[in-house]
Amino acid sequence: MTKKTTSADDVLLFRNSIGKVQTIDTNTVILKPDKKPRPIPSFKPLEQVDPLQKDVEGSLETLFQEDKIAFLVPGMQKSVIKKLRKGYYGLDADIDLHGLSSRDAQQQLLRFLHYCVEDGYRCVQIIHGKGYNSTDNQPVLKNDINLWLRQHKDVLAFCSAPPKAGGTGALFVLLRLSEKFVTSEDEPQ
Repeated sequence: MTKKTTSADDVLLFRNSIGKVQTIDTNTVILKPDKKPRPIPSFKPLEQVDPLQKDVEGSLETLFQEDKIAFLVPGMQKSVIKKLRKGYYGLDADIDLHGLSSRDAQQQLLRFLHYCVEDGYRCVQIIHGKGYNSTDNQPVLKNDINLWLRQHKDVLAFCSAPPKAGGTGALFVLLRLSEKFVTSEDEPQ
């Protein structure tokens, strides 16, 4: 590559354009902070409406440690459960509730499901544990979550996870798509 030569007129024009130059003795840069404060995200309160709105028909059987669970909202195709069980939808998020009290688990679960729907997550995993420390081998959280998910307005389907993903101590849950993510292509004609 050859060196480009600059004419004397160009050098004089450049020096006049820049003006007086001052030599810098140090190579550290002092950044001045922005005068504007960083924006604070607006607080989005949880829905005031109780998300556990659906009625459960009849009474639910008491589940034991190794019992598998499956639920499908009326009107959904049965193949959805098969796809959900096989991991067809892919997991977007998960939450581990085992070890919590029933009340704490319900609060955490409802908050988790709310934010999952708000963020457009479709398939989530809920780990509730098998209930080995429960009295009479009747897991408390597993039975409670079975009821809560059936009552939740945003839950379309759920089933026990495959053995490699927690087995009967975890659930895969399919959630409805939030209105803000529905495109004109998704709406029925």
